[in-house]
Amino acid sequence: MWSTGHRNAYGLAFDAQGRLWETEMGPQGGDELNLIEPGKNYGWPIVSYGKNYDDTPIASPAGRREFQEPALYWNPVIAPAGFTFYSGKMFPQWRGSAFVGGLASTALIRITFDGTTPREAERWDMGARIRAVMTGRDGALWILEDGTDGRLFRLTTTRGA
Repeated sequence: MWSTGHRNAYGLAFDAQGRLWETEMGPQGGDELNLIEPGKNYGWPIVSYGKNYDDTPIASPAGRREFQEPALYWNPVIAPAGFTFYSGKMFPQWRGSAFVGGLASTALIRITFDGTTPREAERWDMGARIRAVMTGRDGALWILEDGTDGRLFRLTTTRGA
């Protein structure tokens, strides 16, 4: 078994260094971005930065050395869905950033990294649940809304592509 203690993995992507990252939904709060490493236990269902749906607390992972802390977590939730690292040429300022779609947050979120330390850099309100995000061959960012009437967007520069 590669790793344990994952709750609800929605996105998996490798960064340019070949490291595996994962987004997962927490319970009420505590959505996570994790750097997945062999043999690590990420804590679910014992610890979380969220709480149970009946409002009972879940132990915090802080200070629990037997569990791997999330690299980044969201509280309130974003309900992370699609996840990609950007390596295209269309937006050179975004190379190395990750993008995650938010179902509950109805947003597209850009994450930057300092080594293996991520931070949320930007959040764009899309007005709809974002199910998937991918980088196209030409460097455009493809964004898919959730639902039967969900739209597919191709994000390009103003110069066109």
